[in-house]
Amino acid sequence: MIPWIRLDAVQLDDGQELRLMSRGSEFSIMLGSNELMNSRLSGSEEALADLSCGRLGTRPRARMLVGGLGMGFTLRAALAGLGAGAELTVAELVPSVVAWARGPMSEVFAGCLEDPRVHVHLGDVGELIRGGDGAWDAILLDVDNGPDGLTRKGNDALYSAAGLRAAHRALAPGGIFSVWSSAPDAAFSRRLRQAGFAVEEVPTRANGKRGGARHMIWLATRAFPDEVNFTSS
Repeated sequence: MIPWIRLDAVQLDDGQELRLMSRGSEFSIMLGSNELMNSRLSGSEEALADLSCGRLGTRPRARMLVGGLGMGFTLRAALAGLGAGAELTVAELVPSVVAWARGPMSEVFAGCLEDPRVHVHLGDVGELIRGGDGAWDAILLDVDNGPDGLTRKGNDALYSAAGLRAAHRALAPGGIFSVWSSAPDAAFSRRLRQAGFAVEEVPTRANGKRGGARHMIWLATRAFPDEVNFTSS
């Protein structure tokens, strides 16, 4: 069997080490002993974009914010699902991940970062969410293991009641807030509804129709002004 090779590593602000590994044409991004993503498992990340684009419909100049670059699966699927006039901003907190995308994993990314519709923001996606009232038609989050954060404690703020209210404000009416998770979370679904969203839970598989681990995607919609969906409890 071909052995894994460590291509690069970066120390995160909390002291953990993020590593890029390769085995032949396969890539893996590891945090400690946990594999965060693998280039052979793209199904649920692609579903995050496919489902979101499907809910958006035919908006000619859709504005989408993607939190977390990862291996680019969500970004590539979003580019395929949106029109030529769309604008996609990808927020990635770790500069090395962007460097890996343009370096060792350039074949995996297949030039998607050079698409004229794409802007890469090196920084916290939470800053863009909090700073943009009604700025986005869709916000897609794949920045951690889900609402139960694994990689960075600071991500918890994105999934808190205050963070979800900020996401609601950041969306245009009818906008979609989509969240990837490695597992279901009933408490998170309740917080989404309490923040004013209409919520749909969609189970997915890590390798799409070929199976793999079970994951969860939340599709949360901000209502149009004449629709009532806010829960104050």
